[in-house]
Amino acid sequence: MPEARTPAQIEADIVRRREQLAETLDEIGVRMHPKTIIGDAKARVASTVDQTAGRAFATVNRIVTDLRDGLRHDDGAPRVDRIVPVALVAVSLVGLIVVSARRKRG
Repeated sequence: MPEARTPAQIEADIVRRREQLAETLDEIGVRMHPKTIIGDAKARVASTVDQTAGRAFATVNRIVTDLRDGLRHDDGAPRVDRIVPVALVAVSLVGLIVVSARRKRG
């Protein structure tokens, strides 16, 4: 059989529940404030950008490592048979860019 509560106990319970409700409403107010919402959105965007930049860096790093490894023998000596054609292509591309830029100017 449940114990009968005194008016003082009931009042204390009401006061405690009011305080809990006030805390909950304050928390909801902070969460729903436009500055909080904007701050959370900014944090999510920054996190996404950081993750994307990290993946891009890892991909570029892997590509550069693979290219560099392809231009060397296992003992670390340069592979002239591969370096010379790559250098010729690079020089040709730079030359084409320079010629194209000069034609556009004049």
